[in-house]
Formats: sequence, C-alpha cells, structure tokens
Amino acid sequence: MTLILTALAALIVTVLRFARPQFAKYRLGVLALMLWGAALMWCVDGFAALAEGEAFVELADLAAVADDALLGLAVLALALAAWGVTVLLGRRQAAAHA
Repeated sequence: MTLILTALAALIVTVLRFARPQFAKYRLGVLALMLWGAALMWCVDGFAALAEGEAFVELADLAAVADDALLGLAVLALALAAWGVTVLLGRRQAAAHA
C-alpha cells in the first residue's frame, strides 16, 4: 500500500509539473524526484519480499494494509514537509539576491 500511495502521488506531481508550466516557481520537480525515489525504494522492498517467498504487496491482511497505508501517508507528509522547506529556502535565497 505504501508503494501504491507514493507511486500515485509521484505520478500526480509529475503530470502537474509538465502540464502546468506556471507552477515552475513551486519546484514540483524536486517533489516529484523525492516521491519517485520513495516509490523506487518500496519497489526494491517488494522485490526483496518476493525473493523471500512473500507477496509483493500485502493486501490479504487488513491490519497490515492499514499499517502500510499509515506509513505511506507518513512518507507523503515528510516529503511534503521537505519540499516545503526547499521552496521556502529557494524563495528566501531569491529575495536575498534581489
């Protein structure tokens, strides 16, 4: 579920980045790279689980799905916070040079 959430968020941010050039000031490329990196990390984790004989994505156990969804939301919140800091620092730096 974590992989699904991060990949979906990465896809949405990537589409926004390329479909809306007026959002360039928000540095969506940075957010997209963070989310694609997280999705790649969860993909590697899924392949490691497959190598051990487990499921790639666990959907049978509702408690595990809820835990994975909570972890995915935490990852998204952390990525959004880190992205927000980069946007604020970029604006602050641009204001200092003006």
